[in-house]
Amino acid sequence: MTTAAEEFTALVDARQERDQQPVTPEALADLAVSYGVCVRPVLQRLIDTATGETRIVPISCGSTRADRCQPCADRNRKLRMTQCREGWHLDTEPETDPATIDDDDQADDDGDQADDDDQGRRVRSTRRRQDVPDLPQGGRRDGTVARQLTSPNGNSYRPSMFFTVTLDSYGPVHSEHGRCRCGQPHRSGSPIVGTPLFPHRYDYRRAALDALHFGKLADRLWKNLRRVAGFEMQYFATVEPQRRAAPHLHVATRGAMTAGLLRQLVAATYFQLWWPAHDKPVYTDPTRMPIWNADTGRFIDRITRKPLPTWDQALDALDDDPAARPAHMLKFGPQVDHKWLISGSDRTERVIGYLCKYLTKSITDTLAGGDDDHDLTAMARTHHLDRLHAQVRILPCSPECANWLRYGINPKSAHGKITPGQCSRKAHRRENLGYGGRRALVSRRWTGKTLSEHKADRAEVVRQTLAAAGIEMPDQDEYSATVTGDDGEPRYRWEVVTLTDPDRPTYTDVIGPAVNQRHEWRTQYDQAKRAGPVSNSATAA
Repeated sequence: MTTAAEEFTALVDARQERDQQPVTPEALADLAVSYGVCVRPVLQRLIDTATGETRIVPISCGSTRADRCQPCADRNRKLRMTQCREGWHLDTEPETDPATIDDDDQADDDGDQADDDDQGRRVRSTRRRQDVPDLPQGGRRDGTVARQLTSPNGNSYRPSMFFTVTLDSYGPVHSEHGRCRCGQPHRSGSPIVGTPLFPHRYDYRRAALDALHFGKLADRLWKNLRRVAGFEMQYFATVEPQRRAAPHLHVATRGAMTAGLLRQLVAATYFQLWWPAHDKPVYTDPTRMPIWNADTGRFIDRITRKPLPTWDQALDALDDDPAARPAHMLKFGPQVDHKWLISGSDRTERVIGYLCKYLTKSITDTLAGGDDDHDLTAMARTHHLDRLHAQVRILPCSPECANWLRYGINPKSAHGKITPGQCSRKAHRRENLGYGGRRALVSRRWTGKTLSEHKADRAEVVRQTLAAAGIEMPDQDEYSATVTGDDGEPRYRWEVVTLTDPDRPTYTDVIGPAVNQRHEWRTQYDQAKRAGPVSNSATAA
């Protein structure tokens, strides 16, 4: 019979044997994720020209996608939450450099017909469409801070607004909670939710065009918001896909308006795309695609040897045609969710988390269903995304897009290195399904700071907390390329470490020390926080 002492000795021996075994890269990666260490760092060689010392330094990849690097993606999401929180309910004007303010912050016109790709030369009539409601009229005042209101009981507050807008319908789709027109109940999160009831009738082309140019419609919304609100209303917005794979917009604004006025504004917002017609491809056979002619500097027809019209010639033909119509028109759907919020409430904090919830995922990742769903429902979702991507892949995304060659037009600034009918921009990738813009849209006067400045503020909070406890953080700029030596030349030189370099360290040699260092920093920071509380919004995320 085994005694208690013998059992204890066996446990100790097993523990020592386990500790002596080498850590696998997979286990080390899991440990790095738990400590917030980048799992795919960029290795750079730091060379001190004064002493000749050389060492390998891992640099965080900075990815915003959790499927690529979860620690960096989570760090970026928390930084965006800090940015949203600091700018949402400002009661004083943020300090901004006028030279850094872009046209989006200064624009206040409603010229829906101006050609975005050739501003200043091709300007069409600003007359509004007759089939769209008129834009509500508002007053005018300076500043970006919301008005202060007073309730009947004498309390003062500055309301802000959170709302969601979606694109229009392209056909009936499956819905959940027993409301589906197919007559069958669907569980929440089922892959079939959002897929078309009649795929052969679903307007995939219009859905693809709306996704490709969604950013232009969002830009029109900002301008109309400011015109109706009567002041330079600032916004923080995130773009996410609905279950049907159409992008929709979650918007936080500094300042508020009534739900009825907002719905009128959204209904009156539209964007017309004045591009050459691209309804049907001229070249569908990959072996018949146009070829580059170096003598003329244009693409020509492979058979007839005739040059294709240039981008400017195609726009000239559009201008000369009195019966010309826009190639596409975008507008929001009738569904608008709206709520007022005030500073410091739990409801506001929950909305901030909801705004930034999916920033770490790609568009297709957010559309994935549960693993326990039936294969047929999962196949319906896959086929729906495949049909949408098939349209996104062949439609042009910009004047420079190589897909214009499918429609018999030379792209703008064409050159012989592009592959006819194959554009490499991210909007055409299946993971993006047409939307190639930024997932977080923030106006310049939201906080008056750039994202890098917000990151520096968060680091400064940590630095001050450690300094109060007598702990000194390493200087981040100590090895900067701007540091000069005694001869006035840069003292430190940085070089990228390639896969073939003989001194390239292994993954374990890079991640292991980084995890140990992060563990030491976290322990010191926890001790410093217990010594004195930190009261700063930058640490709340």
